[in-house]
Amino acid sequence: MTYVRWQHTNRGTLGELLPEAIVVVPVGATEQHGPHLATGTDWILAEAVSAAAADLVHERSPRPIVLTPALPFGASDHHLPFGGTLSLSAETLLAVLLDLARSLAADGARRVLLVNGHGGNTGVCHAAAATASTRYSLNLAHVDYWNLLPQEPSPHTSPTTDTDAAGAGEAPVPGHAGQFETALMLAQDVKFVAERKERIDPPAGDVVDDVALHTAESWRRIDGFTDRPELAEVAAGRRWFHQLTVALGDRLLRLAEVL
Repeated sequence: MTYVRWQHTNRGTLGELLPEAIVVVPVGATEQHGPHLATGTDWILAEAVSAAAADLVHERSPRPIVLTPALPFGASDHHLPFGGTLSLSAETLLAVLLDLARSLAADGARRVLLVNGHGGNTGVCHAAAATASTRYSLNLAHVDYWNLLPQEPSPHTSPTTDTDAAGAGEAPVPGHAGQFETALMLAQDVKFVAERKERIDPPAGDVVDDVALHTAESWRRIDGFTDRPELAEVAAGRRWFHQLTVALGDRLLRLAEVL
């Protein structure tokens, strides 16, 4: 089936495609990612994995795939104290996502997938999808891309095969500007990653099992980034990106059947 990028396509073609298409909307953020990583990490990765997945599976998809421009701003107020952050309030992000959903419905779209690249957006994306589904008669799905990373080797391949190896292992996923995100950005472009100092014993935040804790002090304690980004390698980033691309592609094919 057809795969197009919204911004490269004219209104007539979009009008023909949208009623049957799956519209993929990457949702990211522009925020500090420690002293070493590009501030656009979250939206760059959300857009990259969305585009790669669409390119991988569109010929097998029973529906057209339309990829919108990435939303480069998210709910990042908790990063403002560190600088380098452009944040929307959670309320504004919800309003923006609902306005985009309203626009998509007016344009003729009926099926939408939000591909989120920033942890601070997760709850807002969920709320936006739930609200827009009834308000605008849209079928919406939402996924945090990092949750698609496989945790076990494929039963059909050798566990030593690079492209089918298990997930990130000891690297916290997604972390924040840690080994996982840093490796993914190295795989996109090494220029996105500055020099990384060794961090043998990174400070840890408080942990309560099965509970998400949000405190300003915990971010200050870890200097705004997690785990050990100096361990990130290009090869691992390419492997994880491939795994994410395949997994998201599989979800797109399934969503084409059920949305």
